[in-house]
Amino acid sequence: MAAFNLTYSDLSIFTLTGIPGLEAAHVWISIPFSTFYIIGLLGNFMLLYVISKEQTLHKPMYLLLCMLALTDIATPTFVVPKALGIFWFNLKGITMAGCLTQMFFLHMVSVMHSATLVTMAFDCYVAICNPLRYLTILTNTRIAKLGLVAVLLILPVPLLLSRQPFCANCFIPHTYCEHMAVSKMSCGDTTLNRTYGLVIIFVVTGLDLTLIALSYGQITRAILQISSKKAHQKALDTCTAHISVMLTSCIPFLFTTITHWFGHVIAPHLHIILANLYFLLPPMLNPIIYGVKTKEFRDKVGKCPCRI
Repeated sequence: MAAFNLTYSDLSIFTLTGIPGLEAAHVWISIPFSTFYIIGLLGNFMLLYVISKEQTLHKPMYLLLCMLALTDIATPTFVVPKALGIFWFNLKGITMAGCLTQMFFLHMVSVMHSATLVTMAFDCYVAICNPLRYLTILTNTRIAKLGLVAVLLILPVPLLLSRQPFCANCFIPHTYCEHMAVSKMSCGDTTLNRTYGLVIIFVVTGLDLTLIALSYGQITRAILQISSKKAHQKALDTCTAHISVMLTSCIPFLFTTITHWFGHVIAPHLHIILANLYFLLPPMLNPIIYGVKTKEFRDKVGKCPCRI
């Protein structure tokens, strides 16, 4: 029995299995994974480049867009390289420290992404309902504090897991170190870990959705009171891009959550593929959405290549 009750000091390597049941197709699955990742990187780096070069875009709305782009670069970067290492080279091993580090940064960036979407909804609300106080309410300092909140919320997750004993033969049926999957590998009592993880999910998701709903409730009321058709259309255009970005994030998140709740009737490989798409599709689509929906940004993108 001693061999199956190894503590943290004894256990140094976990094994990420990739996508169970589809091992033979790993190379083929890596093609859309790497394609989505590269497109997302190019689009988000282009967005950051254009905003940094154009002084007229140095506004709270575009600072938030930069934060969204940074999270969209970081999120798949914490997932895809390791997944491709599994798919291409069968590099399934990951150290305990590496696993907890990946988990921390992945969940931290996810919380930052969610907080950024909430702040963007508030940005739309202030721009439409209280435009005269726009620059005094949404200051750069207040926006920058979002990162600190995300760190403080997620930091207990790897710290709690690092104190747990882990059994031998820790095979994690996933392409990355997901909190609940790693918790199941522990030989100790993980009630506190699981409870804190669920609280974070429900608090962050519930609070964010509530604040977004309140913001858009006020925006809808303000738009309905506008008599000018031109002003009405301008107000709608202000929110269209954000609503589209919200949908690209919420729809994959909804499917991922459903597979968690009904995991016993959904094939494991389908759950893992959906979980990875949640980290791949929004980063790829978001810069495209803002490039198409935001005229000011689209015009600047057209001018930038001419200056290079």
